Amino acid sequence: MLTVLSNFVMTFQRNHLQILKTRLAEPRQFIQVITGPRQVGKTTLVLQFLGQYQQPYHFVSADAVMGAGEIWISQQWETARMKWRQVKSGEFLLVFDEIQKAGDWSEAVKKEWDDDTLTGKPIKVILLGSSRLLIQQGLTESLGGRFELIHMSHWSFKEMQEAFGWDENRYVWFGGYPGSTSLADDEERWRSYIRDSIIETSISRDILMLTRVNKPALMKRLFELGCLYSGQILSYTKILWQLTDAGNTTTLSHYLELLDTAGLLAGLEKFSGTALRQRSSSPKFQVYNNALITAYHSETFHQATVNPSLRGRMVESAVGAHLLNHAMEENFDVFYWRQGNYEVDFVIAKNNRVVALEVKSSTFSGLKGIRAFAGLFHPVRTLLIGSGELPWQQFLTLDPLTLF
Repeated sequence: MLTVLSNFVMTFQRNHLQILKTRLAEPRQFIQVITGPRQVGKTTLVLQFLGQYQQPYHFVSADAVMGAGEIWISQQWETARMKWRQVKSGEFLLVFDEIQKAGDWSEAVKKEWDDDTLTGKPIKVILLGSSRLLIQQGLTESLGGRFELIHMSHWSFKEMQEAFGWDENRYVWFGGYPGSTSLADDEERWRSYIRDSIIETSISRDILMLTRVNKPALMKRLFELGCLYSGQILSYTKILWQLTDAGNTTTLSHYLELLDTAGLLAGLEKFSGTALRQRSSSPKFQVYNNALITAYHSETFHQATVNPSLRGRMVESAVGAHLLNHAMEENFDVFYWRQGNYEVDFVIAKNNRVVALEVKSSTFSGLKGIRAFAGLFHPVRTLLIGSGELPWQQFLTLDPLTLF
């Protein structure tokens, strides 16, 4: 079954594939950098591309090499040059998977790329990485002006529906990890896979092995707390009270930022119109994938469908995850807003244009917060999701960028 699933995922093409094809069909100009959380299909994307690519290539992964660093990168680059000379091709493609695992990778890539540029070697390059933080650091420190970014987010409801026939209820409960779909009928096994193969691997290999974290157990507990409270606003004082050995708010804020860069858990800031107040606000926990919530729940899929309170929280979290994942690819910001008794679930902003979104089963309660927000900030659009205005199922198929 898993082999069949793997073959099926290999045949389903995300829209990032066409972007990659278009860019690599152009003359050599930029390094193509593909980032995204684990298990969203970065390596699959490149393998799909290579299966259709008509030119020679060299594919290597830093994840499989102990102590990979500058020398290893230079060796692989020289291997690519040697192969290019042997085949006498008009161009050659070099692919590094999990590049952030190689020490000082950005300086090594800069040196070799610039050398090829100066000597006219037509070697194009793709870099893949799971740690957004380390990839961004390397790009900004050494590779400015030399790269283009393709960010791959978690799978959307529309993609899971097209690829696996999932309806909205299964997507809200089981989320969007394509590799886990064959296990969904055995929920205990599914939960173990999500916790062990995705969550633990992401935290241990994409954060703890690559970034200094003084209290790893605390960060893991913060993540679990954030998953259980996804969609809720908690002050750092309340978070400290919930966690033992929590240190201070600065430590928690830093750990939450690391979890965010791994594509696991975000702490949405309060929208206020001024960056200073936003940064000092209490965070609203929001997962990037609803599977991360369900992995820590004891309820079953059937129980969740007949529990209105739990179902409502999962729907709101699915809407938030939909916004976060699109925000990463389309470069807009996601906030929440609260003032006194008034609250708006999500506020999205791009180029000084603001949209207020409320996820409510009760139209009346949703209107109070929306109206108060509109009076203060004059958004270009306000939207009640889950009401007659826009069903939440339909919103999960919508590109939020069209709302601006």
